[in-house]
Amino acid sequence: MSIKAVIFDLDGVLTDTAEYHFQAWSALAHKLGVPFDRQDNEQLKGVDRMGSLQFILDKGGLQLPSDEKDMLAKAKNTHYQQLIENISDADLFEGVHPLFNRLKQAGIAIGLASASKNAAMVLNKLGISAAFDYVADAAAIRQGKPHPEIFLTVAKALGIPAQHCVGVEDSLAGLQSILDAGMYAVGIGEKQLLTDANLVYAQIGQLDLDEVLMLGRKAPTTG
Repeated sequence: MSIKAVIFDLDGVLTDTAEYHFQAWSALAHKLGVPFDRQDNEQLKGVDRMGSLQFILDKGGLQLPSDEKDMLAKAKNTHYQQLIENISDADLFEGVHPLFNRLKQAGIAIGLASASKNAAMVLNKLGISAAFDYVADAAAIRQGKPHPEIFLTVAKALGIPAQHCVGVEDSLAGLQSILDAGMYAVGIGEKQLLTDANLVYAQIGQLDLDEVLMLGRKAPTTG
């Protein structure tokens, strides 16, 4: 069995916009009178916007009507977009371009499975939009990570069965999404944290593509 597609998460894998998310969520939480620190922000990795907002509301014991939640989510997103206005290709992690070039040369499809509704804008600012064969529309995904929907959606759009795909993630929720989709899972981050991944690399620039492609010789782990 061969690997025919590699499907990437965005934040924390290809670039680091986590700091900007932290600043925007922290400002919103402060406005609501809810304590919010970096440890809380770690809990939001891989979680979509409304899920992240609900985490903050639950922490503060707040119950709000849906129209107020929508307003708060939009306010956070506007703040976040302002913060990332000046990102550029200089913010792309080292090693991404060589990795994408090797994938293209090997005829392996490249997909994006990001929960961020700003993913297309970020890819454009990073200068890598053209590298992707398919980018998931987070707004059309009904079930957020750790549900496998987003990875399965990308695989279907690429026309490649899940068992021929590798997913690359930095969050536990994202890894669970990959595994439940029936794909091979590559973690970016700390090995002691991303224990369910088939392979783990500290950063994307250390990813060994030959090692990753060897995963196709064994059955994917199921979550």
